[in-house]
Amino acid sequence: MLLRTVVLRDPRWLLLAGNALLATTAGLLLPTALAGAVDMALGGRLDPGTVLWLAGLVGVEVVGDAIGVVLAAAIAARGTAFLRRKVIGKLVGLGHPGRFEAGDAVSRLTGDSAIAGNFAVLLVNLGITVMTAGGAVVALTLLDWRLAAVFLLSVPLALLLVRSHLRLTADDVATYQEVSGELSARLLDAVGGLRTIAASGRADQEADRVLRPLPRLAAAGVGMWRTQAKMIWRAGLLLPAVELAVLTAAGFGVVAGRLSIGDVLAAMAYAALGMTVVGQAAVLTAVQRARASAGRIDEVLAQEPVAAGAPGYAPPGAVELRGVCVPDALHDVDLLVPSGMFLAVVGRSGSGKSALAAVIGGLTAPSAGRVARGGSVGYAFERPALLGATVADTVAYGTSLGRPEVEEACRAVRVHDVVVRLPDGYDTPMADTPLSGGEAQRLGLARAVVRDPQVLVLDDATASLDTVTESAVERAIASALPGRTRVVVTHRAATARRADAVVWLEDGRVRAMASHLSLWENAEYRAVFG
Repeated sequence: MLLRTVVLRDPRWLLLAGNALLATTAGLLLPTALAGAVDMALGGRLDPGTVLWLAGLVGVEVVGDAIGVVLAAAIAARGTAFLRRKVIGKLVGLGHPGRFEAGDAVSRLTGDSAIAGNFAVLLVNLGITVMTAGGAVVALTLLDWRLAAVFLLSVPLALLLVRSHLRLTADDVATYQEVSGELSARLLDAVGGLRTIAASGRADQEADRVLRPLPRLAAAGVGMWRTQAKMIWRAGLLLPAVELAVLTAAGFGVVAGRLSIGDVLAAMAYAALGMTVVGQAAVLTAVQRARASAGRIDEVLAQEPVAAGAPGYAPPGAVELRGVCVPDALHDVDLLVPSGMFLAVVGRSGSGKSALAAVIGGLTAPSAGRVARGGSVGYAFERPALLGATVADTVAYGTSLGRPEVEEACRAVRVHDVVVRLPDGYDTPMADTPLSGGEAQRLGLARAVVRDPQVLVLDDATASLDTVTESAVERAIASALPGRTRVVVTHRAATARRADAVVWLEDGRVRAMASHLSLWENAEYRAVFG
């Protein structure tokens, strides 16, 4: 269905088919015209009309092939763009968390979309090839029906070759596309962690991890190309055999006076044209790859976003969770955050802190339980993705706010002085903006603050700041957003101490909720902070 949509949405494939049909017709007429020219030369006469006809057919075929190349490139580009728009729209629409690994998603967006986007061109090429073979049979019939009868004896063998090729390549092609996506996912993870890999001295081990699927990729590739090579050498044996049989039949025709020498040359040319289908191993493999790629794209498009549903009613700034569960992260979490509270979320790694923040902020829909939240949410992350053309665009991302609001938010998180020192200040392109980890985090905080939210969720969003700067930023945010609820995931005891209350998570459950000072008496709580 997806490939059908790719073909039908761009009517230019009809122009490609019409142009190819014209060039093919010229190609089918060419052997007859060449036969006439040969007979004319052997007869010792000169017929300008025959020469012009031959030259005209050659010109039509050459020009048609050139136009076909341009049209094919345009159609493939448009089909690829269409699929990429659908894939990126679906991936973004699925929201958080992503259903596909980043590298695999990139592979489907780039490689698979390009392969499947070329399907219309492949289909036209195959159609024209079949028409060429049919036209060659008709031409042989017009020359001498005996020639066509000899040629048709090879058709069952040719069809068997094509069917066998398609059947044998299907699994290998699908595996090849799948493992390519897995390799891309592993490589993207490694590239994102280059500093960590270099610091730990595990470059060789990481390279081994990234390349671990390579034997499977190689096996699928070898199987795919071995099948293609098998078809090529079989076709290479079949074509001379068919040409020899047609040539023998044509020789008897010459002896019987039914055919001329030129007709013999034409018969051999038509025999070669009739066997073009079995010579299209590369195109047939490309068709299978397009089908496999379309299947991988369909997997993305078939995904449905989790219905988060509107949060239940709560007073402005208040958050209430009842029996909330998130698979492999949270289990039966009950939590009440009153309006205006500064709540710290602590726990060991893997205890479910980020999952709890995502549920409170509405980024993750729980699989069970109820969430009630009053008012809008601002969200900041440990490693913010700073999207936007300029610094100002990045801070205002997703809003229609102007420069005054952006500057006010940047002042609130102590990053305004950094921005104004840039070459073009707030108009500096993000690509040309060198930022430390702490500066990037503060821009992410400004992006959350500028929304003037009722609930501000900070998922380790100040981890790269020193404790003095973090404390100053917290005071500034409290001043800029007075009375707003703040939920802060933290690993620092100093941050937990400044909070009104602390939620202590352990294995996805709330072990305790109390003040930091009261929890500090527990040795296991102290161990959370190292």
